[in-house]
Amino acid sequence: MTIASTEPTTSESVDAYVSRARDWLSARLAADDDPDMSDGRAERSYAVFHDHTDAEERELLARGRAWQAARVDAGFGAITWGEEWGGPGLTATHERGYVELERRYRAPERHETILVTVELIAPTVHLLGTEQQRERFVRPFLRADELCCQLFSEPGAGSDLAGLSTRATRTDTGWTVSGQKVWSSGAQFSEWGLLIARSDPAAPKHRGMTAFLVPMDAPGVETRPIRQMSGGSTFNEVFLTDVELPDSLRLGEVGDGWSVALTTLGFERSSSGGIVSAGGNAADLVRLAQQLGIADDPEVRRTVGDVVAHERATALLNALHAERELAGHVPGIEGSLAKLVWTQNLKRVGDAAARFLGPRILADTGEPNTYAWAEHLLGAPGYRIAGGSDEIQRNIIGERGLGLPREPR
Repeated sequence: MTIASTEPTTSESVDAYVSRARDWLSARLAADDDPDMSDGRAERSYAVFHDHTDAEERELLARGRAWQAARVDAGFGAITWGEEWGGPGLTATHERGYVELERRYRAPERHETILVTVELIAPTVHLLGTEQQRERFVRPFLRADELCCQLFSEPGAGSDLAGLSTRATRTDTGWTVSGQKVWSSGAQFSEWGLLIARSDPAAPKHRGMTAFLVPMDAPGVETRPIRQMSGGSTFNEVFLTDVELPDSLRLGEVGDGWSVALTTLGFERSSSGGIVSAGGNAADLVRLAQQLGIADDPEVRRTVGDVVAHERATALLNALHAERELAGHVPGIEGSLAKLVWTQNLKRVGDAAARFLGPRILADTGEPNTYAWAEHLLGAPGYRIAGGSDEIQRNIIGERGLGLPREPR
């Protein structure tokens, strides 16, 4: 097959761009409707949180990193980013067209650590970092050459990020950081961590915090994976003991860590709302219904249609967020709206699969694509907490979007 040129142009139409992307993808990946890939006898994974060994996780991550770098180099991985960052500088509509197209192919799984790096940390550094920090980190993060995790949550703070106690103390040569973080996805695989620490304990609660980029191999940084009920170890505890950081790794102004955190969390809610590839989706439900011979049942069709409608709503909310981001706006409530719609749809998908399968979802009898759905059903509630709980999202929408009174503290 002759592959079209992958040199993008900023004036390229969406249709031309998607057509070129189709040629590029078809030369590299099997289509999702390929008979060899869609045979109902072939087992699929619908896990929201995977059960991988460390070696399996690293292999999956290596494939994902290579695919991300290939996408960026071909003009399909950092679509709305300018040429100085390795992107073609196209619109969010071009990006949406590509994302919808790639979902029709069997692309390597985009590991959550890659998503955090590409979709959360890279834009945060680009928006708030110094020119030197942008030059040093943005392109390597976009290509997933180096990976980054979030060091936000703490054992004693829960969803109250402003209640953190990790301390950053100014020294003659920079900063010394000590404390503990928890639920840090992919920390064991990351070269860098975006850390929020309290730099002024006397300041009001939402002030006196400062953000840093922390080398995860720095002396004093210890990562301990947490075993989850899924069997895997996606999350980690991270202990920081007298970790020395130069001031050049401070992100944003001293005492402005809360704004840095809110910026990253805004990107996170948008990412969780549509970019994370977790569990099953509407296309998987269609395949399941066909496998079970119930695809023509009106109630089954209504159920799948409901899932499709919510998937589309999530995509549109993410498109709105992307357009605002491209126009230079700080993330707003669009991400929180998309996150809520997405997590609710994860539950909707799991409930639909359970209704279609009945008792067959409860035990592994060896029949493909039956018990495998239990991993989705059990894992979906986790994302109602990850990236900010549903309750936090509703508070953000009510207070910042609708102007309602703040919840009593």
